[in-house]
Amino acid sequence: MNIGKTTPTEITEEMERSYLDYAMSVIVSRALPDIRDGLKPVHRRILYSMYEMGLGPTAKRTKSAKVVGNTMGRYHPHGDAAIYDALVRMAQDFSMRYPLISGQGNFGSVDGDPAAAMRYTEVRLAPISQEMLADLGKETVEFTNNFDATLKEPLFLPAKLPNLLLMGAEGIAVGMATKIPPHNLGEVVRALIYMIDHGRLPEEKLEAGSQKESHLQPPTPKFESDVSTEELLKFIKGPDFPTAGEIYDAEEIKNTYATGRGKIIVRGKAQIEEEKAGKFSIVITQIPYQVNKARLVAKIAQLVREKKINGITDIRDESDRRGIRVVIELKRGSRPKAILNSLYEYTDLQTTFPANFVVLVDRVPKTLNLKQILTAYIRHRQEIVIKRSVFELKQSQKRAHILEGLKTALRFLDEVISTIKKSKDAETAKTNLIKKFQLTEVQAQAILDMQLKRLAHLEQQKIEDEYQMVKETIAYLTDLLSHPKKILKVIKGELKQLAKKYADERKTKVFPQKLSEFTQEDFVPKEEVIITTTNDGYIKRLPVGTYKSQRRGGKGVVGMTTKEKDEVAQILTASTHDNILFFTNMGRVFSQKAYELPEGSRRSKGQAIVNLIDLREEEKVTAILPIKRQQTKDNRQQFLLMATKKGTVKKTKISKFKNIRSSGIIAIKIKKGDQLCWVKPTKGDDHVMLVTSQGRSIRFSEKDARPMGRTAAGVRGIRLKKGDFLVGIEVFPKNFTKPKDKRRKFFQDLLVVSEKGLGKRTPIALFPLQKRGGVGVKVARVTKKTGKIVACQLVTQKDKQIVLTSRAAQVIKLPLKNISQLGRNTQGVILMRFTDPKDKVAAMTAI
Repeated sequence: MNIGKTTPTEITEEMERSYLDYAMSVIVSRALPDIRDGLKPVHRRILYSMYEMGLGPTAKRTKSAKVVGNTMGRYHPHGDAAIYDALVRMAQDFSMRYPLISGQGNFGSVDGDPAAAMRYTEVRLAPISQEMLADLGKETVEFTNNFDATLKEPLFLPAKLPNLLLMGAEGIAVGMATKIPPHNLGEVVRALIYMIDHGRLPEEKLEAGSQKESHLQPPTPKFESDVSTEELLKFIKGPDFPTAGEIYDAEEIKNTYATGRGKIIVRGKAQIEEEKAGKFSIVITQIPYQVNKARLVAKIAQLVREKKINGITDIRDESDRRGIRVVIELKRGSRPKAILNSLYEYTDLQTTFPANFVVLVDRVPKTLNLKQILTAYIRHRQEIVIKRSVFELKQSQKRAHILEGLKTALRFLDEVISTIKKSKDAETAKTNLIKKFQLTEVQAQAILDMQLKRLAHLEQQKIEDEYQMVKETIAYLTDLLSHPKKILKVIKGELKQLAKKYADERKTKVFPQKLSEFTQEDFVPKEEVIITTTNDGYIKRLPVGTYKSQRRGGKGVVGMTTKEKDEVAQILTASTHDNILFFTNMGRVFSQKAYELPEGSRRSKGQAIVNLIDLREEEKVTAILPIKRQQTKDNRQQFLLMATKKGTVKKTKISKFKNIRSSGIIAIKIKKGDQLCWVKPTKGDDHVMLVTSQGRSIRFSEKDARPMGRTAAGVRGIRLKKGDFLVGIEVFPKNFTKPKDKRRKFFQDLLVVSEKGLGKRTPIALFPLQKRGGVGVKVARVTKKTGKIVACQLVTQKDKQIVLTSRAAQVIKLPLKNISQLGRNTQGVILMRFTDPKDKVAAMTAI
């Protein structure tokens, strides 16, 4: 027996038709978000189901299983696992930039740990979800039958929130996929407001009185804007991932937002930190979006075992509720930056986010650019605000109609009461009221339902006040619906309220350069630092703000932990972007970037210099000089003036030190028994001041010392007495430029400090210009009270403070103005007192 009707069909035709039906079902009903609310059906149904269940932000949380069951039974006829997975994602702060669900319990982790079973977790709507569901009951959206036509569900939500860009989306349909990154609410709102301010609408005005028709749905003028992608990118810098990280390449970001497709490079955040005993570690505090942290750690361990990355001794995951912290300990003497670059290359610490802005527009999948997405949001909100206003207008008109009837009843109160009393039943009373007072059936019923307490005088006034308020509301809504531009103002005001309530700072840092265009310097903020070295060859850098200013004569603070019998040798200020030249006692020179020097705490001793540069046995760094990039590139007339402990000087062009090998190069030929101690940059016509430990000094023109090659030995700078030696060298212009403002104090002084903490400033003008090679003149009176001179430095009105360091690493920072200006043949004033009476000043620098 034949059942039904059989139609012969080519199998190819049937397969094509069935496959297309299946494909469109997946595309429209599962995988792609709607342009209007940015939600896939499963997310929309979960939120709507929770809305119906009364699970608002202030409600008590309920079991996730109850929400999943309600959603599955009423709206989403798919497996409970799929619904719960979608619900869990909306509650994860590492998946959602702004979670739509507030969860309690285990909702998984960035390590890929699954959420607890739905019977254990509890949920309610997050406060920001109210902005998705607001006005849902005001006929603002279309409803359709659910899967069994027993209930109605919304086709989309009112979505005051620009959710598509905030939540992001990811889905694989048939023949297409979407992958939209999350964004920052404040940036998206600012871009939308800019579009509204620079948009336009066709001039359409409704006929007077037409709003009173209850069936009226005013036409929606289509919002348009000529704003370019470049203008929008002034506000939206790029994706803003919940796991933070860093993204690169402004051109690729621009291309992604202009076309709707692109690849954005994302890096985790890692910094190099100094550990104990001169060792370093790499600390990862942020990872790229959607990277499994546990797998990342396992991958690093695997690379170490396979010896693809060398120099790692231990990996620890110290992450907790305060944030991510993965510590990678390095071997002593390893190169931290090279290891970090290997981690970026071989692991998911650097990934690519393949952005693909595919969404449903009128149930048709389309690839949209940033401007189209924002325009669609504004048009959607136009529709919602208009429908909401029409609904509120109808409700207000209905209420006004009832209040007019109540006012009539109160005006003829005795007659109304008499009419009702004389009527045999309620229906008759209603009919009599309609006939006698020309009321409508609705008004008559309202009068019959009115409570006796409303007859009191104050209650009558309340009715009058409410009537006036409703009339004002009707006038406002009528005017609003008559002027589409005012609707845009409403949208703009709502956006400002969203930003005020929910906007926060951007998490993901954006770098405009491509990674290939980066140098390490681009990742380092340009700031002033203090660099300190010791006689035993330890070095560290600190921010200038580490030391607080004190009065002169104080004891300062501990500035460095030194080994027994070690002493602070040199202290100087530099920028993190400067090249630091290291000159050794044997006359060789090495180069390092300031930011490559180990950063330590105030009390740490730093790292051994031998771990940074290749020193020979008995060789140590005696001079450190910060060189700015333009000094070696732009001005070939600059020189480096070197001075040895025995008073020899040599001048060499700075361009000779442009390219320094990692193994170092020769800077000066050192004679037996001597050593290189100081190096200063000069401009070719500067003056030079040499200062000795016994208080002698000589000032001469650098032109007296002709330029020499790197391997030359130099010439005599000052003739020393027996037992005397050089303690400092200063270079300064022969003619000082006075400030234009004559009211501003102007000075050029030589600041000298003795080993027992005394110091003074002496005007440079008091030192006569001589020929090099002489015995010089007194720079200070040296006595048992002062001890020998240990440091000197030229200071001007631009210098504000000085930092003194003792051999025992005691540090004091004091204002320069507190140091007296005295003559050459004087001892000075007390600048520093020592905790240990045997301690002495070791180094000094001005800031």
